[in-house]
Amino acid sequence: MAHHKSAFKRIRQTDVRTERNRARRSRIRTFVKKVELAVTEGDQAKANEALRVAQSELTRGVTKGVYKKNTASRKISRLNAQVKSLSA
Repeated sequence: MAHHKSAFKRIRQTDVRTERNRARRSRIRTFVKKVELAVTEGDQAKANEALRVAQSELTRGVTKGVYKKNTASRKISRLNAQVKSLSA
């Protein structure tokens, strides 16, 4: 248990940031699932629009420190490949 005022503040800040990051990560996962659902349905237009939104959310997750840059890049690349496979 913390004994200093600054340590209590650090605990509070960590709790707030953890909740915020958990919400961001959940939001990003939702957008990724929307892309995957559109791909399984075979809807090209819907998949492209969902990919555009998911891509911006993933890059925003990087700037907010939820994901590392390469992780987001890998996820975007794989989603893009799935969407492109619809047109082929």
